[in-house]
Amino acid sequence: MSLTGEVSSVRLTLDLWHPNCWAIEATDRTGGGVLAHAVYNSPTTGESPETVRGLFTAFGETSAEVEQLLDAIRESEHSGEVFELQERFGRARNAPGNVVREFFLEYDPSEMVCPTLLENGFVHSAPVRIEDGSEEWNLCFAGDRSAIEASLDDVREQSGAEVTITSITTADSPDRSTREHRLDTLTSAQREVFEHAREASYYEWPREITTRELADDLDLAKSTLLEHLRRAESKLLDPD
Repeated sequence: MSLTGEVSSVRLTLDLWHPNCWAIEATDRTGGGVLAHAVYNSPTTGESPETVRGLFTAFGETSAEVEQLLDAIRESEHSGEVFELQERFGRARNAPGNVVREFFLEYDPSEMVCPTLLENGFVHSAPVRIEDGSEEWNLCFAGDRSAIEASLDDVREQSGAEVTITSITTADSPDRSTREHRLDTLTSAQREVFEHAREASYYEWPREITTRELADDLDLAKSTLLEHLRRAESKLLDPD
């Protein structure tokens, strides 16, 4: 598919699994997640590099969880050496975790799904979020909306990927709200607790449920629930 024309107004989010991916394997085995920011060739590798280097952020609830994730990445047969950056870089990227560690990683470009997506008209528009053994891709589609399913079938066939569309919008659809963007900065645990509290009318006045009842609903200690809830509230209310 040619990308010489303008990118269409169709935006979509994909839940994607593909084989031989170190990040999918590592997040399937451990807690936490990975944000993929950028991938580039080394200046010395030429036009057909045997390896590429990417910039990533590992995130999680605790330091131990992130360390376990990084160990799983190092142990993967599909990853190279992990080169960690200073801590301040990870936090600057507003990763969705209490603990973040940013790193470079060298790996085989033939195991990337991004080129296959691009060849079929899907243009990457945001960092890829990998958690629980799957990737979340936010993309623009360079073509008519009616061609999306056929193009995704081509992606599946060429890469062996499993792909599900989780959202799709056009110019006639409202853009994602600021609240939705901020929800993306929450960890999965923080989001689950916050969404349950909201749905259970915890934020109504007068409140219709106590924190003890919320904790019981989610099978959590009250202190754990309060920690998740306060961290979520802090991120959602932060004016920055």
